[in-house]
Amino acid sequence: MIKTLVFPCKASKFPFAKIEGPNQLKRKGSKMELTITRPDDWHLHLRDGDLLEAVVSHSATHFGRGIVMPNLKPPITTTASAVAYRESILRAVPTSSGFTPLMTLYLTDSTNPEEIKLARKSGVVFAVKVYPAGATTNSQDGVTDLLGKCLPVLEEMVMQNMPLLVHGEVTDPDIDIFDREKVFIDTVLRPLIQKLPQLKVVMEHITTMDAVRFVESCTEGFVAATVTPQHLLLNRNSLFQGGLQPHNYCLPVLKREIHRQAIVSAVTSGSKRFFLGTDSAPHERRRKECPCGCAGIYNAPVALSLYTKVFEEVGALDKLEAFTSFNGPDFYGLPRNTAKIRLRKTPWQVPESFSFAFGDIIPMFAGETLEWQPFSI
Repeated sequence: MIKTLVFPCKASKFPFAKIEGPNQLKRKGSKMELTITRPDDWHLHLRDGDLLEAVVSHSATHFGRGIVMPNLKPPITTTASAVAYRESILRAVPTSSGFTPLMTLYLTDSTNPEEIKLARKSGVVFAVKVYPAGATTNSQDGVTDLLGKCLPVLEEMVMQNMPLLVHGEVTDPDIDIFDREKVFIDTVLRPLIQKLPQLKVVMEHITTMDAVRFVESCTEGFVAATVTPQHLLLNRNSLFQGGLQPHNYCLPVLKREIHRQAIVSAVTSGSKRFFLGTDSAPHERRRKECPCGCAGIYNAPVALSLYTKVFEEVGALDKLEAFTSFNGPDFYGLPRNTAKIRLRKTPWQVPESFSFAFGDIIPMFAGETLEWQPFSI
């Protein structure tokens, strides 16, 4: 069993009778059930080829839409390649799921403003992703100087109301890996917002109280953040508990407990600035358990169970639906889903692995028992 160390928030008794509105908590026999609007995943890695076909159903089963990351080999840098990638995803999606992939472009130093116009006209590209060169998986073609080399593109994004999705870390090897998000905010993101205050920006997979404070300090509706299950439930001790844990390794790397607590407080507060983005990132087991393992946690099969766990433990189940289902589409200017899902409090065991012809994928919390389970309605 892959062991993980979970640091739950202090539990409090939840006032069940006070839940009102679209999300309804009720008891069915001895079981609790929560019905919410079908969530979306605003940060998702689906890969391509055999890996895409292996993992897409885990996201499509319970999420209505997913913002699909463009860091393939080669990266998705043009609208034409985004359209082709979307067609590949749709061929792999179970026909009964109704899942819609929302495509993104991979920003480079040579991206042309005309490409942004094409992206907006396509009707299938919804954002542009910036990876600082060398920051994470397949980011070697990323941006080296955001304002210096990409300003015309960013200005066109303002004109087209196209959001910029930010992997918020500097890549200077002299900067401590645990400080790279804060330094990015101070040296790149804050100057960007000051230069282009009308640019819509999503700071993805935030990991620090510094990011929480920055997002909260910006104008609502223009700067937001996605949050992953791992950064809500794990801190950096989880990388080393009982030995090195490669399946808890992701980028941005897990941080101190004080940062985890700050993120939990932010997302369970009811703030519209934060929304669900799993950053589910599958890798074949041998690429994780090797001398130079890949970064990424595969959480698609367990994400909704884990988000619900977090909100329940702080007595905030009444705020779960906004985080999972409302804040994301509202920020993007898209309609909320009309379908519902049911979250039932019934124990289930996470598989130790998912096996395919090309190898195994290890999910987050492999082999462990979770309390909440999602069901389609």
